[in-house]
Amino acid sequence: MNKRDIVSEKTGPGGTDPRSLLGAEFMIAAAARDQLPPPGPPEVAFAGRSNAGKSSAINALAGRNRLAFASRTPGRTQQIVMFGLPSGAIVADLPGYGYAAVPKAVKRVWQDVLATYVATRSTLVALVLVVDARHGLKPLDLAMLDGFLPSGRPVMVLATKSDKLTRTESARASAAIRGQLAERYPGQAARVTVVPFSATARTGLMEADAILARWLAA
Repeated sequence: MNKRDIVSEKTGPGGTDPRSLLGAEFMIAAAARDQLPPPGPPEVAFAGRSNAGKSSAINALAGRNRLAFASRTPGRTQQIVMFGLPSGAIVADLPGYGYAAVPKAVKRVWQDVLATYVATRSTLVALVLVVDARHGLKPLDLAMLDGFLPSGRPVMVLATKSDKLTRTESARASAAIRGQLAERYPGQAARVTVVPFSATARTGLMEADAILARWLAA
């Protein structure tokens, strides 16, 4: 690990830096389902639309600058990238979806891959759905939740880029997302936690970190 890639490693009690993904290292980039490692340790997956800020969120939570990479061309990275943690747990970075320039045939294939992964991966214990707070849950985000929530496992919605909003606007945006969840998933929305988040301003970092730590320790 290059020293300049490390943001912080404050791990003592009462620290103010994330710990849940500390020590994450690249494992594999799978371009198809059959390239994934066999189910084993617990996994938490990060999903979201292209340009929602997923890579930035993973890097902030890992305390690293360049662990997860964002393609210069949104939607270009069509791989499930897995990172291993010292505990043995795994973080899966799912390819971003929804970018208009990606060919329709590729979109269909990867929408099927993602839907199958989140619905059937036996060791997937939770899902982090990264959503641009300014835009709320879009149809493909809801499709991801449609496939995952019936499993009974928890979800955290990271409402990213909250630094682009005032505090009042951020609160309203999070409330709007909760409203979408309550309307579409009555009886299931209680398993979804919405966290206003900004990798730049570090908003919501410790709340998200605490949730991840609990999931990964389960």
